[in-house]
Amino acid sequence: MTLRLHNTLTRRVEEFRPLRPGKVGMYVCGITVYDLCHMGHLRMMMAFDVVQRWLRTLGYDVTYVRNITDIDDKIIRRALERGMTIRALTDEMIAGMHSDLDAVGVQKPTHEPRATEYVPQMLGLIDKLRDRGLAYQAPNGDVNFAVRKLPGYGKLSGKSIDELRAGERVAVLDGKEDPLDFVMWKSAKPTEPEDAKYPSHYGPGRPGWHIECSAMSEALLGEPFDIHGGGMDLIFPHHENEIAQSEGASGKTFVNVWLHNGFLNVDNEKMSKSLGNFFTIRDVLERYDGESLRFFMLRTHYRSPFNFSDAHLDDARTALRRLYTALDGVTPADTALDWSQPQAAAFRAAMNEDFNTPLALAVLFELANELNRTRSPETAALLRALGGTLGVLQRAPRAYLQGAGGQGIDATAIEAAIVARQTAKAAKNFAEADRIRKELAAQGVELKDTPQGTTWVKA
Repeated sequence: MTLRLHNTLTRRVEEFRPLRPGKVGMYVCGITVYDLCHMGHLRMMMAFDVVQRWLRTLGYDVTYVRNITDIDDKIIRRALERGMTIRALTDEMIAGMHSDLDAVGVQKPTHEPRATEYVPQMLGLIDKLRDRGLAYQAPNGDVNFAVRKLPGYGKLSGKSIDELRAGERVAVLDGKEDPLDFVMWKSAKPTEPEDAKYPSHYGPGRPGWHIECSAMSEALLGEPFDIHGGGMDLIFPHHENEIAQSEGASGKTFVNVWLHNGFLNVDNEKMSKSLGNFFTIRDVLERYDGESLRFFMLRTHYRSPFNFSDAHLDDARTALRRLYTALDGVTPADTALDWSQPQAAAFRAAMNEDFNTPLALAVLFELANELNRTRSPETAALLRALGGTLGVLQRAPRAYLQGAGGQGIDATAIEAAIVARQTAKAAKNFAEADRIRKELAAQGVELKDTPQGTTWVKA
């Protein structure tokens, strides 16, 4: 069975045909790093972690790009509030993001470009649009995209240009030729710090959000490329504006397939600080281990609304324990994954139908029931291998059940790991020390290094 994907652009499920046989280029819009990642961010990161994992399972050579926006109004404000440079703030938040994502098993992309590293490419793209009559510099110094001059604007969101509104883009500023026009180069303001300003022939300033992704994706994947992903909230205006910029500059198709993950709600309400239901990934990892959180998110199809609640998380942790309990005490056979085996074929069919992880997980429970009856090493191997394609069931079952996934804490094992980490650090084997830290983080154990030694905390 071939891989079929729901393409937002065409609004239907289609057979996936990569532009180059055996290779896939995928770009996903990352986050703006002014604060710790929240659960909505994890919803997106998890969705496309599953996509890239499955593409690799199918044998594709995947170039996965997930960008970082490291210059933005919110970043500037937060850096000023904290009395630190923009770079110091973004470095801190990026390190926090990596730590949180490691704990949930989200793999790093092939490339993770920072917007500030691609300003010359952004200016080059703006120049092309200006030369084609699609961009103009306003009296206030901003360079804007002239939306109404591009035929076909609105094809991703499915609305005509007269139906579209400025919405969440930017406030209408003096000098705009049309309220729908959006900024690609923001002229520097006298009150802004110097590290927020970049030189250009349009005057000092910084790039707008939309131009960043157009420039970085072209620089790292070329044009066109296979898959562009992100949250459903980015369809308009962000992704619509990316298409306008990239296709306006090149005259070519920008992206073949657009994938968008569904929204995250908390107890059936939109997550919001004002509602008091706002959670960072770190908040959740203080109470649940990373693999349980990952398993919880796999139980909802990536395009469906995702409802976050403690009750659902508790249920997911119990379900994951059932799988590990089935594996406990059985040494998996040393055999390669056979996709012709009936359950493996069913799992593959589910994943090939637009990454249907809930149906794929149902196959894992079918195998667990069989394993409980037969205690077969071959069944154990298949269960573990299929789970591995989704990033679960890779720990030793007894270690998981007694530790992160159990009712108590295996303090002796944690203390032994801390000693091993200290020994590795003393030997300057920092790679091993970091591996141990990440392994503990995956169990929901956070290490705190102080001059007096290392301590750990876990919910």
